[in-house]
Amino acid sequence: MIIKNTIRKLSTLNSQLSTRKGFTLLELLIVIIIIGILAIIFLANFIGVRQRANDSRRKADLRQIQAALELYRYDQGSYPSSPLPSCPNGTLLYGTTTYMAKIPCDPLGTSYYNNGDYYYTTSGGNTSYTLCACLQNTNDSQGKVHDSTCASSSCPNYDTLNDYYFVLESQ
Repeated sequence: MIIKNTIRKLSTLNSQLSTRKGFTLLELLIVIIIIGILAIIFLANFIGVRQRANDSRRKADLRQIQAALELYRYDQGSYPSSPLPSCPNGTLLYGTTTYMAKIPCDPLGTSYYNNGDYYYTTSGGNTSYTLCACLQNTNDSQGKVHDSTCASSSCPNYDTLNDYYFVLESQ
């Protein structure tokens, strides 16, 4: 009798399991919510990576321009008085000497900031200069300043309260 009841229960359970052929609505909603949360986390991290990469490129570009300006000063005795030639086809030269074959542009292109050019200004009879680039990542701690020297050319406001710049000055 016990064996007969057990077999009957197993056959009933087997028939119940065989009639269920899909997921319940609740199971589907849970999976969709989990996938949505993972997608949001991934996209937020990806956007931050792109901003940091653009800022790294800006800093490298300014260091290259700084090296060319220092070579120019070494040869000419002062820094160039006019703004740097426009990117991407501009060159930093004096006479027959080329100090920089191609002036770099901002990574986001010419519609981003100051026609894609980095900000350059001189002071003290061309004995010192300031180079500025707008930073996208407002959490960047290296070289981030809110600088009044660069304020004459404002950045797109990623942080709605302030413009943040990476600034290099004459050595």
